[in-house]
Amino acid sequence: MNPLAELLLVFVVLGMAVKLLLLNFWRAVLFLSPGSVRLRPETDAERMQLPPELAPLAGQLQALGFMPLGCHVEKPRFQKGTASYDFAHPGEHTFATLHFSPRGEPRVYLLTPLAPEGFVLTADYKRPGFEVPGRYRSGGFPGVPPERLLQAHRMRLQGLKPLEDFTWAERLRSGQAWYRGLGQREIRRQNLQGVLWTVVALAIVAGLFLGSERPV
Repeated sequence: MNPLAELLLVFVVLGMAVKLLLLNFWRAVLFLSPGSVRLRPETDAERMQLPPELAPLAGQLQALGFMPLGCHVEKPRFQKGTASYDFAHPGEHTFATLHFSPRGEPRVYLLTPLAPEGFVLTADYKRPGFEVPGRYRSGGFPGVPPERLLQAHRMRLQGLKPLEDFTWAERLRSGQAWYRGLGQREIRRQNLQGVLWTVVALAIVAGLFLGSERPV
């Protein structure tokens, strides 16, 4: 092959490998260390400003008795973080959180911390269903409106003992505890593909450099 064409090919392949790393390296880090995600309080209930796309879901939640708590940011390493808008319904022993999917779609999930430890998590989008008897139930009901989502969440809480503290401080504490404990299995399952693509990208880079070491 022409040396100039060969050099151009190396740069093209290297560029593809770098792009793969930029897209997936943070997911590999998240797979290896789910507890590295940090929850940072952003604004309290009085200053919380919902994006217009989330307003319809927020209105439905408030009609069910949920009260706004505030906005927090969930930040994995090497990412700028995503905003989450928190609500609580102490009578239902449930937090509700609004956020956007990676594609920009409005989403909501309900979260109940359990005593002395554990969670029930019910989402209006597809997510893997996991259960640790007496400690953890997680699943999704795609496209279900908040009213039906709350009904499903109530049923999934049967036989379990929720916490009684539904302040914003407890919401933040519970979210951090989820990343450091019972949520790690889900996080690793969701980000396994990121690990595989990171390995592929590193293998390409290694192959390029090792392949360039030719005998004289």
